[in-house]
Parts: sequence; C-alpha cells; structure tokens
Amino acid sequence: MNVLAIGCHPDDIELSCVGTLIKCVKRGDKVTACHVANGNMGHEIISPEELREIRTKEAENAGALAGIDVVNLDIGDLLVNGSDITQRDKIVDLIRKVQPDFIITHSPTDYMSDHRAVSKLVFDACFVASVPHYGNSGKAELTPIYYMDNTAGMNFIPTEYVDITEEIELKMQMLECHQSQLKWMRDHDGIDFAEFVRTCSRYRGLQANTGYAEAFTQEFVWPKVTTKRLLP
Repeated sequence: MNVLAIGCHPDDIELSCVGTLIKCVKRGDKVTACHVANGNMGHEIISPEELREIRTKEAENAGALAGIDVVNLDIGDLLVNGSDITQRDKIVDLIRKVQPDFIITHSPTDYMSDHRAVSKLVFDACFVASVPHYGNSGKAELTPIYYMDNTAGMNFIPTEYVDITEEIELKMQMLECHQSQLKWMRDHDGIDFAEFVRTCSRYRGLQANTGYAEAFTQEFVWPKVTTKRLLP
C-alpha cells in the first residue's frame, strides 16, 4: 500500500504517528511523510531562515532512520490557512503524486490553529484530488483519512489503536533527530519532550492492553469509510 502522513510541523509526525508508519514500512508499504509548515518560528534565538533549514534537515534525518520519504511544503509557521486554495492545491498535487491508500493527519480538535488548518486542508484536498478536470496533475481516488492523537491526548477519544511496542525505541530515536526543539525545551523550559511522548505512548498502550500504542480516529464520512483494516 501507499501511505501518506501529513503533519503540520517537522516533528508532529514523530510525536503522534511515526510508530505506526514504521510498522507500515515493515509490512512493505511505501510511506511518505509531509510537513506542511517549515517550523521556522520554533525557537526564540535561532533566526527563522536558519531554523527553517535546520528543521528541514532534522525531518529528513528522522525519516531516513525508518525508510520514510519526507516532503516539505515550506509554508511559514502561523501562516497555514485552512481556507487558502493555493495551500490546499499543494496538498492536492501531493495526494495525486503519492496515490495513497489512506492518509493520516491532525484531528480537527487539536490544540493549535496550524494543526487544525492542516486538518481542514487535507480533508478538502482529498475530494479535490479526485476531480479529474481540476488542475493538471491527474487524479486520485477518494482516500480514507485517519486522525492521529491530539497533543497530550486532550479532547481525543480513540476508535483505533496500533501496537507500537516493538517500534517505540526507533520512534524515540526519530524524535531525538529534532534537536533544535528537544534541546531548547530541555535547556530553557525544563521540559523533557521525549519523556512526554514516551508517556503518552505508554498511556495509549495501557488503554489497548499492550506496552505502547498510538491512537487514531477514522473520518466517518461517505465515501471514505471502508471495511478493510488499513492501519497496521
């Protein structure tokens, strides 16, 4: 299968769904991870232009650890707009290129405006990508969407779980590639974000009677629902 994960910032996929993507790679899927925003506002000292380059490389390094292709749509932080047709069409072109069997993205109930905007862009782009006479980049089938866990699991009731017990250490290694974020938070905010992510994965694992898990909900709208088990 072809799997497409679309997160907002360069580390969002590692935070919420990369264990699942690792399992997809293991079963033979072609996996593409896209970050819509370039992460250029994620530091108080490093300049936006420098940080943009750093975070792009961090995401690529993380993806390489698991054999995941990484794509950057290069929209500035805080500029992601769910109603922007130009931004939507960038995702349309990506969907048509990847031809995913399913997409993972942010929940529309997540805590941050950029995350919610990405969720809307992906939902809208999935339909637009299926219209053959729109644009000149071909067409894609209407694609099932799964929403990954909200940050800290807040306001999110899972309907599906993926056991990532065997993948948790690689997930953590991939997260640690994002040193511009993790080191800054440890040194200046006193927050161990890696421990935060491990704790959330363990919490979902407890819910699903396993060691570690990632949690999802499916977008239940016609005709995106399928009887097939798509998540690994």
